[in-house]
Amino acid sequence: MDAGPTYGDAGEAAAFRLTPAMGVAGPFVFASPHSGTLYPQDMGARPLDERSLRSAEDALVDRLVAGGPGRGAPLIAGLIGRAYLDLNRAADELDPQLIDGVASTPVSPRTRAGYGVIPRLSGDGQPLYDRRLTPAEAAQRMARVHDPYHQALATLMQAARERHGRAVLVDWHSMPAAAKGPTGPDVVIGDRHGSSCDPALTRRLRAAFEALGWRVALNHPYAGGYSTRIWARRPEGFEAVQIELSRALYWDDASLGPSAGWSRCEKGVARVIAALIDGP
Repeated sequence: MDAGPTYGDAGEAAAFRLTPAMGVAGPFVFASPHSGTLYPQDMGARPLDERSLRSAEDALVDRLVAGGPGRGAPLIAGLIGRAYLDLNRAADELDPQLIDGVASTPVSPRTRAGYGVIPRLSGDGQPLYDRRLTPAEAAQRMARVHDPYHQALATLMQAARERHGRAVLVDWHSMPAAAKGPTGPDVVIGDRHGSSCDPALTRRLRAAFEALGWRVALNHPYAGGYSTRIWARRPEGFEAVQIELSRALYWDDASLGPSAGWSRCEKGVARVIAALIDGP
């Protein structure tokens, strides 16, 4: 099922895949920004094993939520690996330790830690580069990957609001299995502490996941990233919620492929999507 990472020419790789809604599109827009597995050749990273390179990916999340379009929610999924560029970061989260010519202050805590819009470190903390990037390299990545993705997402959100007076971004992610532990959550719902969407939506999502027997946490440790923040504009008719699924539910870190729990997780997520979209 998982084809593994692919490598291609930076000028030919698409930034995202858009699956339109089937039938009448509703107010929901699904996004999976971190499920990409393509690493353009111009990345110029130092040699890394596959596990480190892919450790920040939201493996197969786009496939877990592929039922959204059939229920009226278009799905936009990043195709470029997160180690190349992080689509859930602001355009100005540039790392002065990695990119020449970037001012050293102010820098967000995430960027300082090595996880800006162009990451300096892999998900498991390994340095991605043995060189510094030029401003031209950084600008090219932003123009080819970050800008088109967010322009397309904005188009989807604006179209949904025009049709329904309301647009709701559901930003789907995964979290490392180690973050779950023996008693940790299977799912984290991030609504920026009640500010990014109608609280009734958060309650509906929580109830749907708990009906599967999954443990659910709210906002800790993930309250919502860049996309959730910029679409948390309820007075304007825009809402957003972030969902983190534990990879312990469906992914085998040893084989870098689906685990025995894949089918159960896929069916469970489909039930949640049905409850979300078809609910009151």
